[in-house]
Parts: sequence; C-alpha cells; structure tokens
Amino acid sequence: MIQSYIENANFEDTGFAYTLSLISGKHKMVILYCLMEFETVRFNELKRYLKTISDKTLSTNLKELETDRLIIRKEYPQIPPKVEYSLSERGKSLMVVLDQLCVWGEKNKLDD
Repeated sequence: MIQSYIENANFEDTGFAYTLSLISGKHKMVILYCLMEFETVRFNELKRYLKTISDKTLSTNLKELETDRLIIRKEYPQIPPKVEYSLSERGKSLMVVLDQLCVWGEKNKLDD
C-alpha cells in the first residue's frame, strides 16, 4: 500500500495526504484525543487540557474540525452562552487510526 503512494505521481490525491490534511497542525490530534477521552467538552475545558493554546488558535482549530465534520458543535440558547464539542461518527472512526499512533509510540519510544 505504501508502495502505491510512492509510485503515485500525484501525492496530493492519495488517502494518506487527505488524512494528514485533516489532522495536520500542532493541536488537532490533541483536541480529537481529548474529545475521545472526555466525550463532551466545553471550550474552556479544552483550553485547560491543551494548556498553552490561545483562544484564537483553539477557535480556529475547532472551526476547521467542524468544517471537516470530525466534531460536532452544540450551542445552547442561554446566558451565559454554552457550547459543547464532541466527536462526530466520522471523527470517532478516525480515532482508530490515532489510537494506533499512540500504541506505536509507546512501543517504539527511544530511551535517552
């Protein structure tokens, strides 16, 4: 399968490239992983889990993940506003792949 990606003259058209485009960036995989672990999470909770992320960066990443239909944004009509994020079915299906990255990382960590 990897060989077919290498042989493919247009790498951008591969499933591998498409998947990478969905999870690229410093925070998207961590956001998805948090939603897998905690299921439904509010904006400020995500910010606490991610520690060093700015409001703008988190907001941008959440909008992109929602546009890609990996997460669901649920807004409640109340004051103060309440918004919750959770994985969509499409996002849940991606978690199988991300979980395998974690497994590989645990098995292949290099000791310093």
